[in-house]
Amino acid sequence: MQRLQAFKFELMPNGEQQRNMRRFAGSCRFVFNKALALQRARYESGGKKLGYAGLCRDLTSWRNGTETPWLSDAPVHPLQQALKDLERAYANFFARRADFPRFKKKGDAHSFRYPDPKQIKLDQATSRIFLPKLGWLRYRNSRVMPGAVRNATVSHRAGKWHVSILTAREVEQAVPHGPAVGIDVGIARFATLSDGTFIAPLASFKQHERRLAKYQRRMARKIKGSANWRKAKARIQRIHVRIANARIDFLHKASSTISKNHAMIAVEDLRIRNMTKSASGTLEVPGRNVRAKSGLNKAILDQGWGEFRRQLEYKSTWRGGYCIAVPAQYTSRTCPCCGHISADNRRTQALFACVSCGYEANADQVGAINVLAAGHAVLACGERVQLGRSKKQEPTEAI
Repeated sequence: MQRLQAFKFELMPNGEQQRNMRRFAGSCRFVFNKALALQRARYESGGKKLGYAGLCRDLTSWRNGTETPWLSDAPVHPLQQALKDLERAYANFFARRADFPRFKKKGDAHSFRYPDPKQIKLDQATSRIFLPKLGWLRYRNSRVMPGAVRNATVSHRAGKWHVSILTAREVEQAVPHGPAVGIDVGIARFATLSDGTFIAPLASFKQHERRLAKYQRRMARKIKGSANWRKAKARIQRIHVRIANARIDFLHKASSTISKNHAMIAVEDLRIRNMTKSASGTLEVPGRNVRAKSGLNKAILDQGWGEFRRQLEYKSTWRGGYCIAVPAQYTSRTCPCCGHISADNRRTQALFACVSCGYEANADQVGAINVLAAGHAVLACGERVQLGRSKKQEPTEAI
């Protein structure tokens, strides 16, 4: 079984290498925007969209032309990868997985990718990596990378450069072990398991919200584009990076613990984008409870439910287990004891009390039990089915 795994490290480039990386990232951004403008112009004139091969031919003329000769200073493969990114953005748009491609703005996250492993040299013993037209770069070697190098992506964020190295290696097919579990995600409890344990939320954004607002106000009082404005912006970026790093670390630890100890994981198939839509409405039809809905949206996005599910899926696959997404309808209203479905069963956010049989339990745990029952049914027949019954379980302490 082949496993693809990426490892991200902080780079320690010298001044010349930093300047070259900024130039290369700017060239990739320029190629992406120029190709997108070309595609839009062809669409407006009634022409067909150019494919990747046609854009590569245009890229050759741009590199050899008199208007943009500086494109030839950048390595050609990262420029071609920018065109591939545009092609993928169009494919995602037509498949309704994303919005229409937008132009990239200077100052956003910079990145470029080296796809050819023959041009990449990795020396883990001396913590160095060789990249075309950049030479040998030092990196903070925090862990050993097993497998062969497939590609490398250089990115810039909040004043620091990083390299993500994708590796491939052969591993033995893992044998799943442990019981099955259902997971109900929430705000007060980040994840409640069907066995009664739960994981308390981190809420990394909430922890830094006041400090972030403080420096955002300072930035708003400065002249846009000035030196002090750029310093304030850099400070805000560092706060956002700290928030994101804390969240991703928390999610990795939680998903690793669950995937290691359970052979089958059932999660709710939540439509997070629909759940976090604004309630402001329009001038003709203004929304209701806009402020409360805004706070709820912020709390949901702070949890990182989508990333949590993504990590559970691939980590379960690595360990030979299953991660099954089941319909989220009625999971919090169905009694796991008698199967009665009613909105009156959940009178409060925390307590579930069945109006038919009198069964009482924590509402999040009831949702997790119902998710597990639906997961067993989906695994048995391979399709979406109605919720079944599950045994009564008592809550235990948090993990």
